[in-house]
Amino acid sequence: MALGRRLAVTAVLTAGAVLVSGCGAGTGQGAQAATGTTAARAASPEGTSATRAASPAGTSAAGAFHASPAGLAGAAKPFAAPHGNLRFGAKGAAVKELQSRLRELGYAPGKIDSKYGGTTQSAVWAFQKIQGIAPTSTISARTWRALENPKAPQVLVPNGKPDRVEINLTKQVAVLYRSGQVRLITHVSSGSGIPYCETATWQGKTQRFCGSARTPTGDYKTTWRRSGWHRSYLGQLYNPIFFNGGIALHGALSVPLYPASHGCVRLPMHVAEMLPGLLGAGVPVHVRGGFRR
Repeated sequence: MALGRRLAVTAVLTAGAVLVSGCGAGTGQGAQAATGTTAARAASPEGTSATRAASPAGTSAAGAFHASPAGLAGAAKPFAAPHGNLRFGAKGAAVKELQSRLRELGYAPGKIDSKYGGTTQSAVWAFQKIQGIAPTSTISARTWRALENPKAPQVLVPNGKPDRVEINLTKQVAVLYRSGQVRLITHVSSGSGIPYCETATWQGKTQRFCGSARTPTGDYKTTWRRSGWHRSYLGQLYNPIFFNGGIALHGALSVPLYPASHGCVRLPMHVAEMLPGLLGAGVPVHVRGGFRR
């Protein structure tokens, strides 16, 4: 951290600011079972000024993820890729083939509707990052070839529990394992690492909250959760599943291609919609790596 910024943060803290970690737990941290929800999505994501880089919108139950366990290179079925490039906004048979292939491999493209929108793009980004391809909205020859011969995601915890979540901060992806098989691979955006101080009205008082905006590495377990939009002192979290104090996996309207949160792990909205049905309480969450800008 630059000396000037460090001094500024120190000055605020000594002036009585509250030092926090993560996105803010809010109140009522009881164990609450999560269920699917169609709560209104007009609220803003946890407060940041991050650019909304074609972030996916929420989906209805019709766009839920129904793939069987997959994602391992050896389990992939033969696939003959279409020719030509696809760009964001494209429609047609080639898009449908792309969506179907991503779902088969364990990614979550949303509805198989032949429309290349935000939900499909987030799955494309996750796939490209796992394959070592710089994420882009354009599907060109290199991505098509990778879809024909996909690599499995790197296993971060080789002796991990059969049911677990692995968060790769270096690649900004998360992998959900069920019964030892890859069930879901998703694009994420973790803590920005940029120290912050923000003023918010919380519990009837105007308070100053400061933190490091880091997503700490380590081994944790899922704890409490909320359904729909949950208000914390740093903003709104959609379907949050907490695993490290005030740090949660949660849906956000902005999930850019770089770490942008206060410390939580942001998910595309349609992934956050389905995740509570796939991820129970007490499930190990392993966080590894570090993003290099």
